[in-house]
Amino acid sequence: MMNTLVITEARGALALAGTGQGIVMVVAVLAVLAVIIAVLSRITNRATSQPQAATPAPQPAAAPAEAVPAPAPKPQGKPIPVTQSRGECDLVAVDDKTAAMIMAIVADQMGEPLNTLRFRSIRPID
Repeated sequence: MMNTLVITEARGALALAGTGQGIVMVVAVLAVLAVIIAVLSRITNRATSQPQAATPAPQPAAAPAEAVPAPAPKPQGKPIPVTQSRGECDLVAVDDKTAAMIMAIVADQMGEPLNTLRFRSIRPID
């Protein structure tokens, strides 16, 4: 009987040793993959970057020019008339006046006309 007990304990110790080796192996493989990814990342960054020597040095300007504002982006798609909205908005536990104020504030903060925004629903946050 004692021999069986000793064999069982030995198997348990071998199982724990095998588990530890498995964990060490997984960590080692992950470390190798991290190194491979870092090396490939550096290689692709060098390949995509333009060489510094090939670009000419910028010439200093004789007189400072006025800053020209960039043209405003053109709206995409068919424009909506000012009196038309972008659909319906579901109001959940919010009155019409509060919803209108929220919509106006959002449109003002975004710098967009209210009729170009689409609100799907307005509800209080719990």
